[in-house]
Amino acid sequence: TVVNTINAHSYVVAKNDVDFKNSLKSSDILIPDGSGIVLASRVLLNKKIKKITGPDFHEYLLNDLNKTKGSCFYMGSSDAVLSLIKDKINIEYSSISVGFYSPPYKEKLSDSDNKEIIRQINLFSPDVLFVGMTAPRQEKWLEQNKDKLNFKIAACVGAAFDFYAGNILRPNPIYIRLHLEWLGRLIKEPNRMWKRNLSIPIFLMDLLFFKIKMKVVNVIKKN
Repeated sequence: TVVNTINAHSYVVAKNDVDFKNSLKSSDILIPDGSGIVLASRVLLNKKIKKITGPDFHEYLLNDLNKTKGSCFYMGSSDAVLSLIKDKINIEYSSISVGFYSPPYKEKLSDSDNKEIIRQINLFSPDVLFVGMTAPRQEKWLEQNKDKLNFKIAACVGAAFDFYAGNILRPNPIYIRLHLEWLGRLIKEPNRMWKRNLSIPIFLMDLLFFKIKMKVVNVIKKN
C-alpha cells in the first residue's frame, strides 16, 4: 500500500509536473495534508473531512507498529537527522525494529545509487517504509521503484523526519486548530516557506473556477 499526501502546494506543483501528478493519482491512499484540501472537499463535494498531516500519519503508524512489535525503515534525510530519530524511537517506541539509510545528497540519483537504496530497504524488508526526500522528489522516486521494493506500507512523509527529530518545531497547536498551520510555519521559516505559500491563492482561484464550472454544468443538465 502506497500512501501519499496532498495539499494546496503539491496540487499546484502537480499541475505542471506530469510525473508528480501521476505519482499522486496512482497512490493507494491520498491523505488530505492541508486545510485547502479540507475546504475543497466541503465546497465541491459537500463532504466534511479531517486534515491529516504527514507528521500526524507518521505518529499514527509508529503507535500501531509499537503495539504489534513491527518494523519500519527510514529512507531519506541526513545521517545526523536519522541518528536523532533513532535515539528518540528507542526511547518512545522500544518495541519497533528500525532501519535507516541516508541516500547521497545530489540532484539526481544514479542507477548505482538507486540499487543500493533498494538493496538496503529489501535487506530489512520493513512493515512500513518512510520516505523523506521532500516533495515532489520522494513521491516520484517511490512510484518509479515501488515494484522493486519489499514493504507492506510505504508513506512519503517528508517534513515528518525533521519534525520528529526535533530539528523543526511544529507551530503552536492554536495555529493548527484554526487551520493556520501554514502561517505558523511561515513565521518560523520565512525564507523557505514564503514561495511555497504563493500556491495558496492559485489553489483558491482554481477552486473558485471549478465551483463555477460545476454550477454551469448543472444548469445545462437541468435545461
